[in-house]
Amino acid sequence: MGIIRVISYNIHKGRTATGGRESLEELKLGLYGLSPDLLFLQEVQGRNDQQATLDAQHESLAAVLRMRNAYGCNAVREFTDHGNALLSRYPILHHENEDISDHRLEQRGLLHAVVDIEGRPVHCIVVHLGLFGGGRARQAQALVDRIHRLVPDDEPLLIAGDFNDWNNKLAPIFVKQLGLYEVFSFASMVKGKTGPGFTLRQPMSWLRGWSKQDGSEIHTPQLGVDGNARLTLPPRTFPAAFPFLRLDRIYQRGFAVRTAKVLQGLPWKQISDHAPILTELELP
Repeated sequence: MGIIRVISYNIHKGRTATGGRESLEELKLGLYGLSPDLLFLQEVQGRNDQQATLDAQHESLAAVLRMRNAYGCNAVREFTDHGNALLSRYPILHHENEDISDHRLEQRGLLHAVVDIEGRPVHCIVVHLGLFGGGRARQAQALVDRIHRLVPDDEPLLIAGDFNDWNNKLAPIFVKQLGLYEVFSFASMVKGKTGPGFTLRQPMSWLRGWSKQDGSEIHTPQLGVDGNARLTLPPRTFPAAFPFLRLDRIYQRGFAVRTAKVLQGLPWKQISDHAPILTELELP
């Protein structure tokens, strides 16, 4: 089976990092050049009654990229709504949006879709978790419960989005309870034209995850590709112009990770306030 190119991106409702102007056209051009197979998008406007150019962003992106799409509406305003979206080059068999809002000031959801990749069902969940630690923990537990309830252990799983998990406290939950690993955990550092990234040099026979408190961040020691233990942290993705916080993630189960990188520099630092993550995966 061939390489699957997966991108996770908080698109900031189709506006630049500062919100001063629209960036949807630049976004379309940038994504077109990357030829993604699966796009996990957050802060997508499904409706904008005041600016037609920002309306139905999941549909306009899908049309340009020639991809199928599913949209999960989370926040409804008088003239707009926004939520998560999945764009797929593969058939989307079905999808559901689960409300995981922790309080009325933040509307959040889990967009869960099942796509058919060459006859194999692959579960794709787009997430955008809350700003407060207690709420994130409860939302992460809702995600764990949903997976235990609806995703068979032998079916591939991808979870991607804006976790707002700047102190990396959620990683042990996904490792221990779901057997999920963040894609950068499988790779060693390289430098690429699009910014810092990682690539896989050889298959990994096994990974072991456990956590400990180290200052403000929880480090997750795992085995590197050379067989030695090392500390692995997710990449910095926010703000896009000078990434400082580790907010965005792609977790996977059932794939071989070939490459993973954060897209930095132009045009990405201007399109949104988050930097996108690109990973190349392969189904064994």
